[in-house]
Amino acid sequence: MAQYSASGSLRISEIFYSLQGETSRVGLPTVFVRLTGCPLRCTYCDTAYAFSGGQNMAITAILTEVARYPTPYVTVTGGEPLAQKDCVFLLRALCDAGYQVSLETGGALDVSAVDARVMKVLDIKTPASGEATKNLWSNLALLQQHDEIKFVLCDEPDYEWAKQVLHERDLAGNYPVLFSPAHDQLSPTMLANWILRDNLPVRLQVQLHKLLWGGQPGK
Repeated sequence: MAQYSASGSLRISEIFYSLQGETSRVGLPTVFVRLTGCPLRCTYCDTAYAFSGGQNMAITAILTEVARYPTPYVTVTGGEPLAQKDCVFLLRALCDAGYQVSLETGGALDVSAVDARVMKVLDIKTPASGEATKNLWSNLALLQQHDEIKFVLCDEPDYEWAKQVLHERDLAGNYPVLFSPAHDQLSPTMLANWILRDNLPVRLQVQLHKLLWGGQPGK
């Protein structure tokens, strides 16, 4: 098994401490490690500032920064974290250090090298995202029961498309499935009513951090 080293580094957009705003860990104090760069350009992206910039940090330096905060929960996000090949070594290092680690990934890149201890949150891109053709469907076979699938929905056609994927690929019952309304594009109440009308086995997810702090994700 490959090992990370003190000389290995990643381009980091920011590291910050906040409440988890999404997934089944919503509300838990969490350290977020946001990596720079993303191959996708989703129409609703709220972290475009992470497409470029940032600073290079050694994995050991990232661990030191994460350890400043009093929580066992760490989320590695982006951008698209897996666009940097050494991300898998960072994930392993965080798990080895005893953290409960989650990875937020856009679903277009292979997740097979991700440490099995990591909770993968796989974002399946819908038609209105503009990136649905980039979904790497083979990733679904690599998910474990502790992983989660997320759909960010912009409108009713997105909802109907996601509902079809849910049934055709037999997602319900295998992993938690999250339906999230795109901020300021789809009413959470409307999405809730559709879910109840169709009796879907999914969890409605609203972005807690935006309810609490508004604009910038996670703060």
